[in-house]
Amino acid sequence: MGHDIDSLSHTKWRCQYHIVFAPKYRRQIIYGKYRAEIGKILRTICERNGIEIIEANACPDHIHMLVSIPPKLSVSKFMGILKGKSSLMIFDRFANLKYKYSNRHFWARGYYVDTVGRNKNAIAKYIQNQLQEDKISDQISMKEYLDPFTGEPVEGRK
Repeated sequence: MGHDIDSLSHTKWRCQYHIVFAPKYRRQIIYGKYRAEIGKILRTICERNGIEIIEANACPDHIHMLVSIPPKLSVSKFMGILKGKSSLMIFDRFANLKYKYSNRHFWARGYYVDTVGRNKNAIAKYIQNQLQEDKISDQISMKEYLDPFTGEPVEGRK
C-alpha cells in the first residue's frame, strides 16, 4: 500500500482519519510506563486488520494516529476492534495488572475523529473533557463498591 489512492478491485479510495483516544484516568501511570509497548500492540492490531498507519504518536496523555481505513470498515467498528483488542492484549502482556484492576477496560470511553488536518485545539479540548468525565465516572463507580448504609466495601468487590 502506501500509495495516495488505494484500490479494492474496482473501488478507488483514500479514506484517512485523524483519531485520538486516551487511557482511562486511572490507567495513566501504566500508560506512561508502557507507552512504547502499547504503541507496538496498536500497530500489530492495525496490521492484522489491513489498516495503514500513516503517522502515530503515543503522546503523554493520549494516542494520536493518522490512519487509512478501507471503506468496508467503519471508523466506529475499527475503534471497537482497536480499543477492545488492545485492552485485552495490554492486560495480557502485563499480567501483574490483571489482579490489580478488576475492570479490564484500559481506554477511556469514546474517541475523537477528524477527516481533515490535525486540529490541535479540538484535540486538546477533547482530551481535557475526556479525562474530566472519566475521573467523575470513575469516582461514581468507585462509590458503588461501598455499601451506601455502612460505607463499608461491598462483599466480593475490591
